[in-house]
Amino acid sequence: MSRYRCVDAQKAAGFSAAAACQAAGVTRSAYYAWIARRPSQRQQDDASLVGEIRRIHTRSHGVYGSPRVTAELGRRGWNVNHKRVERLMRTHGIVGYRPRRRRSLTKPDAGVAPAPDLLGRLFDPDRPDVAWCGDVERHEAPLDRAVVKGHRLQSVAAGW
Repeated sequence: MSRYRCVDAQKAAGFSAAAACQAAGVTRSAYYAWIARRPSQRQQDDASLVGEIRRIHTRSHGVYGSPRVTAELGRRGWNVNHKRVERLMRTHGIVGYRPRRRRSLTKPDAGVAPAPDLLGRLFDPDRPDVAWCGDVERHEAPLDRAVVKGHRLQSVAAGW
């Protein structure tokens, strides 16, 4: 925030201009010259560009982000850099819609019947050597090994 904006905020809060200028370390004449100064050509161009960006964004129903807005501005005759469009959209809170991707890592084959339930959902058998399950683990060691676990026994490791 510039010192002049700070003085302006203090003046709006009810402090006198002289006290606010003295606290900010600027002269009153410089502060009043800052108030009377017209916006620069760049500021005027940015204001009209923001208006055009808002129109494009509204017409796209809030979907377009900075790349599409930049392309549309180019089609409408504006010669602007994508970084300027990004900066203006960021400072004015204009954000495009960004859908989240749904990723499915496993794609089931619709033509294959599901595997039969051989355990009958009995995960706690009443005697040993009835239900076994297996898992292949990969470690940083050079050997791969299969781990077979019986539900009533300790793990047994077999390497190959």
